[in-house]
Amino acid sequence: MNQLTFENPVFSCYALAAALLIVKMMSQGWITVFRMFKVNGGFRYPEDARKSLANPDPSPGQLLPNEYVERSRRMHANDVENIPLFLVAALLYVCTSPSLWLAAGLFATYVLSRLGHFLVLLTQRPHEVRAFFWTIGSLIVYLMAGAVIWHALAR
Repeated sequence: MNQLTFENPVFSCYALAAALLIVKMMSQGWITVFRMFKVNGGFRYPEDARKSLANPDPSPGQLLPNEYVERSRRMHANDVENIPLFLVAALLYVCTSPSLWLAAGLFATYVLSRLGHFLVLLTQRPHEVRAFFWTIGSLIVYLMAGAVIWHALAR
């Protein structure tokens, strides 16, 4: 059976998890834009501090780092560092024909770990709480990558 089809329930679970994570990752960029407009600052590019329809009252201070905006940028950077690795590892994992319950559990737990990581960063909880959620996601990616390696070498 072709593993990469919606007729495969494991692939359907993967596709759902992937789509949710992609929406989360893309939304973080919009959250950053919202925060920049909210504080009228934290802009990155000199042209953003020029007079325009979006910025009718520019000032040089708009180019200074703003912690409220930078926190959102760091959250996005963390997504960019982690979510693509899950997308690739999980897709390869689907090709190993894992059991539905295990794959669905891993995919769901990863998505929930990223949601937890987001909420912890958003609410500025201690590092240990953030590290807990990151570790869960990291271990899941390792587990899936290990299963892919095992499966590839067993052939």
